[in-house]
Amino acid sequence: MNQPTPSPASTDAPDANSSDEGDHASKLFKLVERFLLVITMIMTLAAVGVEVWTVIDRGTIELADLLLMFLYTEVVGMIAVFYTGKGLFFVFPIFIAITAIARLIVLQGKDMAPENVLYEAAAILLLTIAALVMGRFGSK
Repeated sequence: MNQPTPSPASTDAPDANSSDEGDHASKLFKLVERFLLVITMIMTLAAVGVEVWTVIDRGTIELADLLLMFLYTEVVGMIAVFYTGKGLFFVFPIFIAITAIARLIVLQGKDMAPENVLYEAAAILLLTIAALVMGRFGSK
């Protein structure tokens, strides 16, 4: 059987239109990403304001308040690193997890079973090791 030979226009090579579509899609995703980062920053700053107001209203600062402020600070830092592209943005969620677990231990420490405190401390150690490894070898 004779098979028709493909014409030059029907080859599998990508054409200029698919490249343009990829560029447009990439730009759209970056725009959506930036918009969501701005929304996240606004929401974080609003939460900081609520927390500061609560502390002022209560008249005392507790350790849980400080740890929560560290969480907010780390979120702002993660957004800044992600937005500027400078630094290892994937390490910041690990820092946030470490702070969140520490806050959980502080808030529930007296009421928790001792083995649960040990598990959470082990989780902090594991996350710390992961952050160190990613920080040292992640950029190479």
